[in-house]
Amino acid sequence: MAPMDPADRTDPADEPPRPAPLLIACALGIEQFALRSGHRKEAPGPVTVLRTGMGPKAAATAVRQALAHGGPAPDAAVIASGFCAGLVPGMHPGDLIVADETRGPHGTSACTGVELLAKALDRVVPGRTVHTGPLLGSAHVVRGPERARLAATGAIAVDMESAATLGSALRAGPRPVAAVRVVVDAPEHELVRIGTLRGGISAFRVLRAVLPAFFEWHRSSLLPRR
Repeated sequence: MAPMDPADRTDPADEPPRPAPLLIACALGIEQFALRSGHRKEAPGPVTVLRTGMGPKAAATAVRQALAHGGPAPDAAVIASGFCAGLVPGMHPGDLIVADETRGPHGTSACTGVELLAKALDRVVPGRTVHTGPLLGSAHVVRGPERARLAATGAIAVDMESAATLGSALRAGPRPVAAVRVVVDAPEHELVRIGTLRGGISAFRVLRAVLPAFFEWHRSSLLPRR
């Protein structure tokens, strides 16, 4: 057999870098179904939609395991997504929340590419209001008067998993992180009121439509930083 021409050999350094994966973490089966059934053709790299289970402890544990060495996505960018409760009067089911930071009992996590993500969502889900601000973590479902108390802290929305998800992700190593939630419960549209089903369907449809914006954010996060 003739020796291989050195010019035909592939230098590993010349191969394109493997795209970093994207991990989208959500708590509920209905959220996972919406995110999995959305448009996925534009993903710049591997995408995992992880169902963590409800509550901050479950979210933190599931994300830590997913990002651990030997896990499915140790170097992934992370987005916490799903439904949430809006805190600001005038919000409606189907409104979008893009966190600029998440706040939880274990600290605050700053989010990456907030403005880019908000603009991308405005394009892919036209007609829906996109709110940007702090997203608060809670260990329980927030109702009634507690909503006003939490709004007074400056937070615009609350959910049970986002703060724990991003905190766990950043403890596993530096990476782009974001939190995008769809309002299903708002001050004038609480879940216990008539119209809940219609609001839930509206929120589901919005969540199902957000993936192209997530992929645009992910693609931007892969670019070299100057």
